[in-house]
Amino acid sequence: MPGNTLLQDVSMVDHRELRRQMLHLFFGTLFLILIYVEFLTSWSIFILIVVLGIVSYASTKFTLPVINELIERYERPYDADKFPGRGPILMLVGILLSLKLFPRDIALASIAVLAFGDSISHLVGARFGRRKSIFSPSSPKLLEGTVAGSIAGFFAALAFVEPVEAFFGSLLAMIAESAEIDMNKRPVDDNMVVPLVAGTVMLILRSYGF
Repeated sequence: MPGNTLLQDVSMVDHRELRRQMLHLFFGTLFLILIYVEFLTSWSIFILIVVLGIVSYASTKFTLPVINELIERYERPYDADKFPGRGPILMLVGILLSLKLFPRDIALASIAVLAFGDSISHLVGARFGRRKSIFSPSSPKLLEGTVAGSIAGFFAALAFVEPVEAFFGSLLAMIAESAEIDMNKRPVDDNMVVPLVAGTVMLILRSYGF
């Protein structure tokens, strides 16, 4: 039955997105810990980005054992053919920019918002979301996800910065994430928007003595 096939396709995409977000949370947390203990440096993250970029390109030209299986299991369909591994690569780019642009504690807090806030926002929005975002009504992101992501990001960032910085950094990062910022008519990836907005807000608050 065509209807049953459609339901199966939707279910498969939903489960894939759930796996992606759980993986995002796991690797975001892992990177945060490794950076905190100074096992990962800016230079090693840059090298990792280059290596993943090469593997991503190679996977579109050749069948790579394990790699292509992971892409099939976790990657969004529209990225699988053109930019496999887009999420992890851009996550590392967002992390690297945070480390280079912000003081260490703000950078760590921004990465924490990315790891926890962004993941929880998607997970809660997909499972419990009912209301359109009041911050960007045209966005497919849902209000419940934005609220949950803001709370999760706040508590994660609180380990590194003051409460006011953690609260507004997380809140405004999640609002920006729900708004889907465009550049040259293409949406900027959440993995770059979230830590850069969070870090910028925290830095401004600190500069003005809040």
